[in-house]
Amino acid sequence: MSVARRAHAYPSVEIGAAALVNTGLALARPGASVGEAARLARRRDTGVVSVGGTCHVLREDLARASALGLDDLDAAVLARPLPVVGRRESEARIRRHIIEGAAAVVVTDPRRPLGAVTDPDRWRQPVTGVSMASRLSRRLPPGTRALLDTLGGLARAHGARAFLVGGLVRDAWGQARLDARELDVVVEGDGPALARALADTTGGALIEHRRFLTASVRTREHRVDIATSRAERYEAPGALPRVIPAGIAQDLGRRDFTINAMAVELGSGSFELLDPLGGRRDFARRRLRVLHPLSFVEDPTRIFRAARYAARLGFTEDAWTIRARALALARVPYPALSPQRIGAELMRVMAEGRAHIALRRLGGSGALRLLDPRYRFTAAARRRVEVLPAALAWTRARGLTPSAFELAVLALVADQPREVALAAFRGLALTGEPFARLARALDEWRELARSVVAARAASATARLLRGRSATEIAWLWLTAHRPVRVRLDEVLARCQEAVVALSGEDVIALGVPRGPAIGRVLEAVRDARLDGTVTDRAAEVEYVRRWTKDLGNAPATTFGKEG
Repeated sequence: MSVARRAHAYPSVEIGAAALVNTGLALARPGASVGEAARLARRRDTGVVSVGGTCHVLREDLARASALGLDDLDAAVLARPLPVVGRRESEARIRRHIIEGAAAVVVTDPRRPLGAVTDPDRWRQPVTGVSMASRLSRRLPPGTRALLDTLGGLARAHGARAFLVGGLVRDAWGQARLDARELDVVVEGDGPALARALADTTGGALIEHRRFLTASVRTREHRVDIATSRAERYEAPGALPRVIPAGIAQDLGRRDFTINAMAVELGSGSFELLDPLGGRRDFARRRLRVLHPLSFVEDPTRIFRAARYAARLGFTEDAWTIRARALALARVPYPALSPQRIGAELMRVMAEGRAHIALRRLGGSGALRLLDPRYRFTAAARRRVEVLPAALAWTRARGLTPSAFELAVLALVADQPREVALAAFRGLALTGEPFARLARALDEWRELARSVVAARAASATARLLRGRSATEIAWLWLTAHRPVRVRLDEVLARCQEAVVALSGEDVIALGVPRGPAIGRVLEAVRDARLDGTVTDRAAEVEYVRRWTKDLGNAPATTFGKEG
């Protein structure tokens, strides 16, 4: 038996990349279609196809495209930016690429590609060895941290595993402000059963959605949405997916961007971070990256989410994500994509503090062609989008409550051909009164602006605005020249000051009959206040007494309120 000598240097064994190859790489001709490349991958039983020797496509992406009916698509557009290394590259370097989210590492030698290295455990146990315990303890209220401990303990008791997912994990890693009132939890196991146990333990209100394997529990301080972990399958571009139960890693793999595909394990108490797709690396680089090349084709509303997250976080989309977006937008329209889903995403954009930046991104990328393929984002639309925050602030400062969503829609479509603008309204699920209100704003704002400037008395301007919604008034301010804005400022300031002292009961006591006449006389008194012909309560009383003898009064309505 030999004994190792102290202080003696022994050579270490270094495994090269060639020895780590665990899937083949098939060569497809330049211009090969998805169907052709997929058949080649199946025939050769390889995980990667090299199209023309210049770009590399995963077999799983070819299968995804085939499921969407895209067999005729050029396979090269599905290429991922996979790392390419030589045969002698170190094992440590290969593992580094995998840990950072690479789906595969292509290995070549000077003469030919050798194959690729994939991680067979990628979708089984994608842990990082990083604990989030200290971050969450420092930044979450004690009640929220205790609730997470409770969830982990209940999951263990039910033989399940619970994971915190969603925006809270993303923001905790990225040091953004945490909103701990709403928690998203994914369960490997029976999600609704865990929700019932949580409701029993906390005394919270339970709502179950058994068909979707989800449930919500509302406590005094939190809302907890609990879902069974799942995978998704899209059967048509833009359609809602079919879901099937799956592990946590597959659940993370169905999400939109790497920074949203992280989770925190709750059961062990260590709060270990799961990051199978490289979200931490993308945080460090301040970039948004999709999970696969057909992400936006499967769900085009992710384009709106990308603009929203980029504006909020100050991130940029990486080149591959931009190509994936262009691929999706080249395929508009999407018959299976409902207008309600697009409208909901635009509303979420407008709820952001930097919504105008997100709108500018959407317009510049061509994303608004999802509303109508004929839509074109113009320089004038860009200028209006930039003025949106000022218009909203101006109207709110004057006591009006415009719809930020509707005002944004007007800013985006105002200079489109009328049929395109109306098609865009329908593309956002606008119907009924909102549709009519926006169409009226587009049709009448120029004439209204001229009339506002021409009106001599403040009451005459006020009468022009009565019956107009706050959104229409904000739109008039946003689009008008300085004389119109000055006049609007003057009249709305007077309207805020012109408070009528008399009540409805007061004017009835002065002889005005009950019914519509009460509103008409009070509006007439307010007009007199605006013009300065009535200045106090006694003058209002005298005005009403004279008014009751005058039968020629115009009907009055209100302005500045949404219909």
